[in-house]
Amino acid sequence: MNGDGVPVRCPTCRREHVYVPPAYPCVCGVPLAPPIQRGAAPSPITHRTWTDAWVTVRCRACGRQSQWPQPELGCSCGCVLKVPVRPVTAPPAPVQVPRPSGAAARTAFRPLTIRNARDAVTAAGLYLTWLGFRDVLQAEPPPASGIDLRGRGLVARVDPTTRPVSLKAVECLWLHGVTTSARSVHFSLAGYAQDARARADQLRVPLFVLDLTGTPQPVNDAAQELVATGA
Repeated sequence: MNGDGVPVRCPTCRREHVYVPPAYPCVCGVPLAPPIQRGAAPSPITHRTWTDAWVTVRCRACGRQSQWPQPELGCSCGCVLKVPVRPVTAPPAPVQVPRPSGAAARTAFRPLTIRNARDAVTAAGLYLTWLGFRDVLQAEPPPASGIDLRGRGLVARVDPTTRPVSLKAVECLWLHGVTTSARSVHFSLAGYAQDARARADQLRVPLFVLDLTGTPQPVNDAAQELVATGA
């Protein structure tokens, strides 16, 4: 991870800024920040699309390639700038989904490509069904509780935003599970805040990170155990 500031000049007002890219935890646990392309000119963001909100980043520790939030910088002149990232030129390694040792009959998980927030919820639901949870259904419309998926003995939340999941979100999900005697499972596209991950470890809440291929990766021991044993 490069934690040094990178000089960025606004193309509109020519102000100079020092930009430090935010770091999020890789699924292996190592902090990871997008590698900023020094010397490349930023471009103003005039409209947003789902695809443009993500960049591909490779972890130096484990070699895994994942989708990370596109670095942005707000200038005092009012422009929001897209900060260029060095491209990952090597072909991505094939994604391996852990196979449970006691479930030889389970076929390989077939992911659903994520293009929008609804796809993220659908992909998580397919994965939970693959793990063995029954009657997994999406909430229509999404309730104020934040519970996106329910099944027999299951409540799950899917965060499709570009912000790491907060401590409060993990605790609220766990509380819903306790009050309904259900297992709580959390999915996220942008990872988890450090205190949220620590609390999930204490509460034994499985945490997964989704990449844009729709393949969940376990983040903590509770998630690893769920993958290994199934529902």
